[in-house]
Amino acid sequence: MAMAMAVLAMLLLLMMTMMKTLDADNTNGLYQPCGDTKIQRSDGFTFGIAFSTKDSFYYNQNLSHQLSPCDRRLSLATLNSQLAVFRPKVDGISLLTINTSSFSPICINFGSSADDALMGATVMINMTLNKWDAYGGYMVAFAGRKYAARSLPAFVANSTYIVTSFTLVLEFQKGRLQNLYWKRDGCASCSGKSNFVCLNKQDCAIRTSSCKNRGGSVDCSLGIQLAFSGTDKHLMALNSWYEVENLRQYSLYGLYSNLKNSLTNQYNDFF
Repeated sequence: MAMAMAVLAMLLLLMMTMMKTLDADNTNGLYQPCGDTKIQRSDGFTFGIAFSTKDSFYYNQNLSHQLSPCDRRLSLATLNSQLAVFRPKVDGISLLTINTSSFSPICINFGSSADDALMGATVMINMTLNKWDAYGGYMVAFAGRKYAARSLPAFVANSTYIVTSFTLVLEFQKGRLQNLYWKRDGCASCSGKSNFVCLNKQDCAIRTSSCKNRGGSVDCSLGIQLAFSGTDKHLMALNSWYEVENLRQYSLYGLYSNLKNSLTNQYNDFF
């Protein structure tokens, strides 16, 4: 028991040391997505993902005029829209997870805009949603205000299907965010797998009835592989997207799940 506690104390000390080192490398003091900043490699960068109906991300439901969730002209507050905020390390390969398997919704509700919801620089790393289709079934990644950037709406779920694996690329030029876009593999990752359905020849989906929160046995938590491209404010190349592209034959979410289970089992063995 004493040895186990000593090992745990050493692990905690190592984690604290790593966190201090990472914080020392950070030069970006903006901690909410509805603001403008320039980044360099090793900075933290804050962005949001909004969940709502597809039409709600367009001004007056005009599909040729998409606005950022930070824009007060969108009426997200009246549509039960939800928000998750992340702060990954610039040019790292990150896996963002959103747990959907249990509990009631623990989310930030929009005020008149995402900016109102984020007063006080609230940062969330995990968000729990019980029913994706109850929140509109689509998501948009976004950051910035004067230099606002947002992704196209990506389908997440309806009452029949749910997509659980995504790849998101943040593109910067001279340190300023220019674009966020979802990269798809045309269902190559689920080809030949009978438990998946290829939606619109681009997204691998499973039936929502298979999810744990719908009575099934599958963990339908979302996994978002995040990468960076372009240049930072010192014109240094951001290369993590090319690394992700080379690793797309593997599942980062699968690797994460295996690692999480391994660490959990080892921790349980201590006690």
